[in-house]
Amino acid sequence: MADQLETLDLNSYAALGDSFTEGLNDPAPDGGFAGWADRLAGLLAAGRPEGEFRYANLAIRGRLLDQIIAEQLPQVRRLAPDLATLCAGGNDILRPGADPDEVAERFENAVVALRESAGRVLIFTGFDTRGVPLLKHLRGKIATYNMHMRAVADRNDCAVADLWSLRTLQDRRAWSEDRLHLSPEGHQRVALLAARSLGLATADDPAEPWPTEHPHSPAEVRQENIQWAREHLLPWVGRRLRGESSGDHVEAKRPDLLPL
Repeated sequence: MADQLETLDLNSYAALGDSFTEGLNDPAPDGGFAGWADRLAGLLAAGRPEGEFRYANLAIRGRLLDQIIAEQLPQVRRLAPDLATLCAGGNDILRPGADPDEVAERFENAVVALRESAGRVLIFTGFDTRGVPLLKHLRGKIATYNMHMRAVADRNDCAVADLWSLRTLQDRRAWSEDRLHLSPEGHQRVALLAARSLGLATADDPAEPWPTEHPHSPAEVRQENIQWAREHLLPWVGRRLRGESSGDHVEAKRPDLLPL
């Protein structure tokens, strides 16, 4: 984790969202998941007396925007953190027929409510999916949603972390094998971006180029795509058809503000 160069006047942080914020595919020492939000909390806590900074992570994989509003917003009212992060709506946008304008309107309603309970709020744009099979066809909808996110941030005095413009996240090494969730290094780069979006200087740069990698042949790429479809895409589609969610029976990993 990068060295911290300064501190912010924040003593507590609550993260809301879905699998992205829960930290899927970034293994933690306790056998669960860490993720960018845990890593951001570490950056914010660095240099402080032990136990002074408190952190909660309310995010649960598979959650849609309305579920996040219903389940997680009331918890933020109870916790009243100095900082809250909200990344939501991505699972809604992935659904057929989803209207990014309508999703963004519901998102802004959530931000307005969140601003009443948290001292500062950080939101995120969506990723650029230009190189992702199938999801690249949703790029226009995601771009439209992102324009709304920037407007929501302006109207509600929120910080915004621009994932779309972070080109290092377009490298396949930023993503885990399922191509839907970040790798540990991808989560670290998002944590650094989030910290900088809040005004915290970091020694490491989230836009630092990746080391040069030997390019894969077309045959290797095809084989990887076939294996990905078999192991990850088909099960994901199957859950959608059955009306199941990966977050069924999953609870928030850190529901209370606890010292790091």
